[in-house]
This record gives sequence, structure tokens and C-alpha cells, in this order.
Amino acid sequence: NDKTVLANEQVIAGECERCGAKVEQRFLEQWFFRITDYADRLLADLDDKSKMDWSESTTLAQRNWLGRSEGAEIVFSVDQQQSLRGRAAAEAIPQQANGIRVYTTRPDTVFGATFMVLAPEHPLVDTFTTPDRRAEVDAYRKMVAAKDLVSRKVGEREKTGVFTGGYAVNPATGEKIPVWIADYVLMEYGTGAIMAVPGHDERDFEFARRYGLPIVRVVADPVAESSRAERGIGPADVGPPEAAYTDNENGILVHSGQFDGMPVPEAKAAVTRWLESRGAGRGQVHYRLHDWCISRQRYWGPPIPIIYCDEHGAVPVPEKDLPVELPIIEDFRPDDTGVSPLARHEEWYYAPCPVCGKRGRRETDVSDTFLDSAWYHLRYPSTEFDDRPFDPARTRKWLPVDTYIGGNEHAVLHLLYARFITMVLHELGHVHFDEPYQKFRAHGLIVKDGAKMSKSRGNVVIPDEYIAKWGADTFRMYLMFLGPFQEGGDFRDEGISGPRRFLDKVWTLVGDTVGSTTRGGTLNHAVEVKRHQTVKKVTEGLEELRYNTSIAALMELVNTLRAEKSSNWGLIEELIVMLAPFAPHFAEENWERLGHATSIFEARWPAWDEALVVEDQVEVVIQVSGKTRGRVSVPRDAEQGAVLAAAQEDAAVRRFTEGKEVRKVVYVPNRLLNLVVG
Repeated sequence: NDKTVLANEQVIAGECERCGAKVEQRFLEQWFFRITDYADRLLADLDDKSKMDWSESTTLAQRNWLGRSEGAEIVFSVDQQQSLRGRAAAEAIPQQANGIRVYTTRPDTVFGATFMVLAPEHPLVDTFTTPDRRAEVDAYRKMVAAKDLVSRKVGEREKTGVFTGGYAVNPATGEKIPVWIADYVLMEYGTGAIMAVPGHDERDFEFARRYGLPIVRVVADPVAESSRAERGIGPADVGPPEAAYTDNENGILVHSGQFDGMPVPEAKAAVTRWLESRGAGRGQVHYRLHDWCISRQRYWGPPIPIIYCDEHGAVPVPEKDLPVELPIIEDFRPDDTGVSPLARHEEWYYAPCPVCGKRGRRETDVSDTFLDSAWYHLRYPSTEFDDRPFDPARTRKWLPVDTYIGGNEHAVLHLLYARFITMVLHELGHVHFDEPYQKFRAHGLIVKDGAKMSKSRGNVVIPDEYIAKWGADTFRMYLMFLGPFQEGGDFRDEGISGPRRFLDKVWTLVGDTVGSTTRGGTLNHAVEVKRHQTVKKVTEGLEELRYNTSIAALMELVNTLRAEKSSNWGLIEELIVMLAPFAPHFAEENWERLGHATSIFEARWPAWDEALVVEDQVEVVIQVSGKTRGRVSVPRDAEQGAVLAAAQEDAAVRRFTEGKEVRKVVYVPNRLLNLVVG
């Protein structure tokens, strides 16, 4: 649909993350950034709170995308008796020496590998394919090539494959095992080859059952095996016919030679060391992360500054000739060829080689726009400088970013790329930090009519009509009051009247205060406590992005002031100052009504006294035989006897206890008193 190339991160469930079109795979020569070299650091910093205080949902998404796993690379050598076809023997011999390399997180199951599976695109397929299997293998590879990559990864479907006719040798057992190709194995994961252990992998089990391949169980339930041993019965030779045994982490090894009886966690390391000693494998850390493809075949975007020369190859454009600017063209739309529209314009396309001066060809790919957004935070403080991307003094003063609030949809796109680019620039000495954003908080999503608000669903709210009817501050407060900022909330038209009624109450309260003949007086204890509680709740709520709880605290304070008929001038001023972050225009107007000539945003933020945050009186629920019958106000931490006496004075409680014997008293200090009567 968009006729452009996407990075893996931009493909969501097989579709373009922007337009939703189905994605297909093509093979193109493109430019990459070697982000995989930074995988260890990108992962390690996620646990360093001194560098990164980020939302857990965002760090979890990055951990999963980086996909670190520990396992082993195991070499399955080519069967020496096999007749090699499909390429010259001289070409095949080096491949024989290396054999098939597989990466597995379960080296302990190598004794149960009964066949190999290569991706149809694997370079060793021709080496293993025998003449009698050539036609079927070629036909299958052609069929798979017509599929898009995503359809091979996603969904439950019947596994298909073809036997190459060739064999490899299991390095643990020394036995020949057949080499197959199948569409469920992908070149982009691991080495593009797997050792199939059908006794302990459901996918391999399904494939083995379909094609009649051996199923050997090499991990067993320790309890079941102990029972077998007590009865003098050896371990089962074949996995259960109904399914693979996949509770592997709690199992023990069987049919695994010297490793029999060893628990799986211990066996993973032991088998890896054994394979290393035999030259058949090595321990390895693997990442799911792939290098970042920055090439895009389209008109818009910064051209990649490379000139191709027949004699000198790919030559960087000299710095004096940067930036390479896009030509002004009208036919800028890409077509189905996958070739950039820039290649159609010879006056731009052809350029002299920077080395020899002969006619060369410009790179027509432009860079991914995520490359731009990966460093824009560095440019913001230095936009007026034309001779440098970012000024060192400005950068040291303003960066790294203290707090970043954004959408979690960019967790493995913009945010991961920005971290990588910052690490590289730090290594090169251009910036003094290696993580760009010290604190990141992901905002939630607004839901309307039961679905995520989006243009494609037609449930987008246009603010203008709400602002015209209710005012900008009412609309702003309503959005902040919907729910926790990092979770989002459900937008309902009828809900906006609540914040408006609250602001109306504040307006009246200020009017009453201004019109009062006195400027306050002593606050009663209940109002004083509520005052300090509110300052603390609002302050902490703002710092923790719990805007909804801050607004709720302000609403409680206003209700208290109205109930107590309090118009203390100082307290009303504090109320307006605390309201300013949520309703700035409204607060500024009321600040002026209170006689101030300067902006409210120059006012000092109120402080609280921790000793006055805790109320001296608490409300204790009174139950009679488990049912709530009343509430009493008593001093905090009151003894049971005092609370009991207060409960017996309550008329509502007496109705259920008079004439009855109190058999038991259960008291939870400061919370509940239960009288069990009979």
C-alpha cells in the first residue's frame, strides 16, 4: 500500500503499523546500523535506576524485543558417506567442515535430536539435496518463496516440509539424522537451522508425527522415573504418542549417556561444556534483536550520502558536499518496482566519484525517519546554530532529558533507537551521557465507545466544540480526571459536567472570600488538617503523574470549606495556587480577583506540616454480629474500652444490642469494633 520498506519493529501482527496493509518480504541491498553490537548495553541499562527511571511496561517491551537468551551453538557435521550434488565439491568441502550450526536454548536435549530442519533459503540446502530429491526440493522452495514472511510465523497451521535426501551427524549420539527443509524455520532467527527434538517440542512433535520421523524422549518427570526405578522398569524409550513432554525445566535427563538422572538446569551447562571439549559446540548468548535497517525506497527523507563508483565501490559523500538535498520533482510517488523515485531523475542520480571524478551514481535510498527522531532531543536546545548539530555548552546545561512522557507504541522504535544513537555519540565523544532520557512515563490510552480512540475507528473527539461549550480549563481538567495518567480512561460526554460544577463552586468560594468583611481568622482543627492533607496529596500526585487523585483532593477540600462556611483568605489563595496546573486560565483570573497584580505562576507553592497530616480523630466502624450498625469518632489509637463505651452511647448500635448478651468483642484499632451478641 505505501510501497516502502519497513523495519521489523514496524510490522505488527503481519501488517504495516501505519496503514494496516499486509506486509510481504523482498530481498534488497540496503543500509543498516549495527545496533546488535550494543544489545548487551541496551539491556543492562534497563536495570540501572541511576540512568533510567522508566515505566515498567516500556522496559518490559524493550527487554522482550532485545530477547536475550543463553544457550549453545551446536555443530552437526555432514555425513561423510553422503553424495554431494548441486555445487562443485571444492565449494562444498568448506561447508562440510563447518557442518550445520544451530542455536538452541536447550543443549541438554541434543541426545533427542532425531532430524534437522533448514530454512528453505538456507545456503546449505543445495549441499544436502541429492539428485533424486532435487525436483521436489526446488518445487517446495519456489512455493515457500511465494509466501510472505509473516504468514510463515503467525498462526496455527499444518507444518509442511521436504526431505533433502541428505544426512547430518548428531554430535552427541554419533547417529545419522535426516536433513529436511520446512517453511516454519526462518533464516532471520538464529542460524536458519534447528535441531528437531520432537519428544520435547510441540512444533517438532507435530512435524515428526506427520512425516513418520523418530520421537525419542530424553527428559522425564523425576517422580515418574523414580517410580519406574522402584518397580525395576527402565525409562520409556518413546515420547507419549499424544503430545510432547514439555515440562522440561523440572525434568531429569534420560537416554542421555553419562548425563542420565541429571536435573535439566544443571544438565544445560554440563552438556554445553562436554560439547565444547569435543569441538562440537560452544556456549552462546543470543539476542532476538536484528540490525536496524535504515533504508527507505521513497522520495521524502534525507538521502543516504553515498556515491557508487564502478572502480571504487561505495564512496561516502565528502563532508564539504553535505547535506545531499532532494531534487524538486513532481513524480515523487513510489511504484511497485521497489526502486526509489529518485532513481528516475538522471540530473540528480549521476554524480562524480569523490575519489576519481568519474561518473558515479548516487544512493537513491533515503533514511528512516526514526533516525531523525532518534536525536532530535539533542538539536532542540541548539536550533539557531547552523555550523554544528548541537552546541557543547547548551547540551551540557540542558541534557540529558529529565522527564519524557510519551506513547508506549514507540517502546521498541523511537525509544530504543534514541538510546542506541546516544550511546554511539557518547562513544565518539560528542555528548557527555549515554542514555538520553532519565525518566520516561508512558501515558495511557483514551477509550470512547468501547474502543481505543483513533481516526480509523471514527471515534475521535474534536476538542473545539467542548471548549466552546464548557471552556478550555473544564475540558483540560476532565481529561486529567479520567483516570490514572499511565492507564488512560473512558471518555463520556456526560462526565465533563463534574469538573465544571467543581470550578463553579471555586468561583463562588472566591467571590464569597473577596466579599467577606474579614480576611480569615483561625481555622478550626478539621479544616487545618484537611488543608495540610490536601497540599501533600496534590503535590505528590503531580510528581507521580496521578493527576486524578490530585484533583479529587482539591474537590474534597472545597467541599470541606463549603461545609464549614470557611472563607479564610490565605487558604483560598493556596487552593487557587494548587488548582493552577490543572486549570491555568481559570486560576489566573481568580488570582487577579484576589487582588494580585503578578501572575499566579510566580506564587510560592504551599507546604504542608507532616504532623498535621495525620488526623487526631478517626472514625471506627461499629458492627453487631458482623453487620455494620454505626460509626463513632474517637481519638486515634484509642483503647478498646473507650471505643466500646462510645459505641454503646450510639443510638443506632443500642437498638441491636439492648437486652442481649455481648459474648465477644473484636477490635481492630482505628478501624473496626465488632460486637458478637447472643
